[in-house]
Amino acid sequence: MVPEAEVQDVLAELQRLRARVPLLSGALAASTDGLVLAHDTPGVEAEGVAALTAAALGVSIRMTDATGRGGFRELLVRGGTGYIATYAAGSSAVLTLLAEDRINVGRLHLEGRRSSSRIGELVDAALERAPQPAPGPRAPVQPPQQPGALPHRTT
Repeated sequence: MVPEAEVQDVLAELQRLRARVPLLSGALAASTDGLVLAHDTPGVEAEGVAALTAAALGVSIRMTDATGRGGFRELLVRGGTGYIATYAAGSSAVLTLLAEDRINVGRLHLEGRRSSSRIGELVDAALERAPQPAPGPRAPVQPPQQPGALPHRTT
């Protein structure tokens, strides 16, 4: 779990992002398994969006693996009235942004990538400082990942 101080830093980053990009209607940082870390999502159930993000992330990771496109970086979904964009944020978190249909998608990506990088640094640093559980059976060694990409999942 991420300590409260880092959660506040993540929330501050989400709020700065929404201030920089007025057509964002929500921003959420979550763990890759669907737990909300911080959110600024007025009128939207954050826990449900985090769970759906984890499900979409699972499919996206499998798609990048199956097509040889490397580790997951981002996902963009366009609905009838706007966009949902999800970005890898370090090794164990994701940033999901909700945007109005009129948004400049290039700006959405630019700002989303910057914020996801900052959030990933905060979360990864907090997890590195957290007490580690007692060693158990050795986990398989994963190949090195591209910066900003989530690890491949084994199937």
